[in-house]
Amino acid sequence: MRRTLQAVPLVLCGLGLLHVSLVTDLYLRYVKEGMRPLLIATGAVLLLLGLASAVLDRGANSSDGHGHGRSGTPKVAWLLLVPALSLLCYAPPALGAYTAARQSAKPVVHQGDFDPLPSASPLPMTLSDFTSRVREDRGQAIKGRVVRMTGFVTPGDGDEWELTRLILNCCAADAQSVKVRVHGGPVPPADTWVTVTGTWHPGGTLGTASAPVALDARTVTKVPRPTNGYQDALPPGESVAR
Repeated sequence: MRRTLQAVPLVLCGLGLLHVSLVTDLYLRYVKEGMRPLLIATGAVLLLLGLASAVLDRGANSSDGHGHGRSGTPKVAWLLLVPALSLLCYAPPALGAYTAARQSAKPVVHQGDFDPLPSASPLPMTLSDFTSRVREDRGQAIKGRVVRMTGFVTPGDGDEWELTRLILNCCAADAQSVKVRVHGGPVPPADTWVTVTGTWHPGGTLGTASAPVALDARTVTKVPRPTNGYQDALPPGESVAR
């Protein structure tokens, strides 16, 4: 194998990283938004290393008068072409219902005092905030309030399903799920992004761990997947209820 050809995997890997992080937002399917500068830098370094390797090899071949040098690089290195071409031609889809269905819900983060809820109705909330209110707010401020939350669909049993968000600490490998069980209303297909309005589904003692993190749905509306789906955030323009 000519040494010049060994530069091809490096060049393609660099181009693949630059494509998903610089030209498009596809990198948000795999890592947090803050990782973008590192991906761009890594892609640029790989591209430059590949090009430099090819140029230096051409110079060496010209000086020795032949181009029959061989390399000890194992052929398995060519497997790098698979992820590189994948990023360039067909980026793997984002994590969704398949992953969430095989994960337990993210533990509730202990929160002390809660601020009064805004008077808006329906009240926009993140899934994490709703979970905290249901399990930790002894004042039971969420009781009887009509709330609005957005996430994707994870199928459940029968007519029940779970409104879900996946949250990254670093990359897709460490994703954790936040889920709210939905009662009533239509059952959308798996991975469909929806906005649900409804009220807390009674059970146990509200404000304690015995209360179900569940919603009685009034409306279920299909919405586009947000650009950055790996965060539990409200749609643009809506303020967070705490």
